[in-house]
Amino acid sequence: MRLTDEQRRAIVEETARIFGPDARVRLFGSRVHDKARGGDIDLHIEAAGGSAELLERELKLYARLIRRLGDRRIDIVVHRHGESPRPIDEQARQTGIML
Repeated sequence: MRLTDEQRRAIVEETARIFGPDARVRLFGSRVHDKARGGDIDLHIEAAGGSAELLERELKLYARLIRRLGDRRIDIVVHRHGESPRPIDEQARQTGIML
């Protein structure tokens, strides 16, 4: 996994602060692979809430992570508990690493 301990800690802390302690966050995409280079930080979050509420939280998380991690590309995918998984959700679950 190509995240520093500090980056990982910031992601976990901010996700719990914004989405609540029951939210699950995974790193997926190229940053999962130690030998890959570059790439944005792809995060998959599973959380409870309404669609509008989750979108607001996603935007808030993005802003907080930019402040803590610096100006870098961060992609956040949110899956609402109880909804059928989309292909991106399945990919993140199969290839991602729980943070």
